[in-house]
Amino acid sequence: MTQRQLPIILALGTTQTLAWASSYYVPALLADPMAHDLGVSSNWIFGAFSAALVISAMLGPRIGRQIDLVGGRQVLSASNLIIAAGLVLLGFSQSIAVMAIAWLVLGIGMAMGLYDAAFAALGRIYGTEARRPITGITLMAGFASTVGWPLTAWGIAHIGWRDTCFAWAAANVLIGLPLNFFMLPAIKGAKQAAATAEKPHLPLDRTMLLLAFIFAAVWTVTGAMAAHFPRILEATGATPAEAIAAGALIGPAQVGARMLEAGFLSRFHPLWSTRLACLTHPLGVMILAIFGGAAASAFALFHGSGNGILTIARGTLPLSIFGPKDFGYRLGIIGAPARMAQAVAPLAFGLLIDLMGAKVLIVSSALSLSALVALFLIRPERPPD
Repeated sequence: MTQRQLPIILALGTTQTLAWASSYYVPALLADPMAHDLGVSSNWIFGAFSAALVISAMLGPRIGRQIDLVGGRQVLSASNLIIAAGLVLLGFSQSIAVMAIAWLVLGIGMAMGLYDAAFAALGRIYGTEARRPITGITLMAGFASTVGWPLTAWGIAHIGWRDTCFAWAAANVLIGLPLNFFMLPAIKGAKQAAATAEKPHLPLDRTMLLLAFIFAAVWTVTGAMAAHFPRILEATGATPAEAIAAGALIGPAQVGARMLEAGFLSRFHPLWSTRLACLTHPLGVMILAIFGGAAASAFALFHGSGNGILTIARGTLPLSIFGPKDFGYRLGIIGAPARMAQAVAPLAFGLLIDLMGAKVLIVSSALSLSALVALFLIRPERPPD
């Protein structure tokens, strides 16, 4: 990456770390104390979180189209305010209804502020040269769970879950908003382009449908692991301490894999790195099946490394196949089923764990392998001029 790209990458990497840590990774630790205070099952919390992801999926194409027209500065800056508003409302929740509304607000913020929006913003700025900047911001944001889970756990233990929500809201306003607003460039002629633009027609051809299925399958696994990783490991025989320690390795594993992507794997078409990434979760499950809970850390490393590359592929694979034209809108369409799958995954896997215990990893492995098969049905295409 060039010196001109570095400030934007550092800014977006920071704001993406904050956005993920304060929204998507919050329920894994917040669900139990929140449910206890509200007098409900934690499945109600995961259900509201799933609804938030549905809202995010529905808004994805519209937000991507908006970024194609005006760039990411306005959208990503607004996302910090909306995520903060959702967190404040969550902290004040005294009933199921208010809690559900808070999560719906957070769903809007996640649609505007997580990876798809950031990737679309980079595509708008750098065009076909966006692969390295996309990898760059994911290198930093790969630590979102490593930073977010311990900070959230510390907050719950020392100031309570409500004040933890307020603290994350303040971080979005005081850190995320200024970085997104002042560091992302304004797009010249954006207002005029938005006023005169017509909605593009993107046909749902074979490649688009395969990509949508692939990312839906792997993001089901990602969503399930993000919500239930410690619980799943404990079902395999790991102690709570081993499960938490293993979870802390996911972030470094993601970053290590992304460094590999930025270096050696960047020589190849993203199809190859994506295929490799789909194998890592099943391989980790195989090791866990052989050695039991004692291999929790090894499983975390395999799962995290695959997830790290798959996150990059969500932006770079469509860009390499279709090119930068209408990139944000296309990303929103391809990503909508994945976000829907993420919405179902926490609740569905929570129920499956109750029924299957550690055998739920058979389901997650089958999803990863089905995505691998679909990847072999895609051929790299030359981006349109």
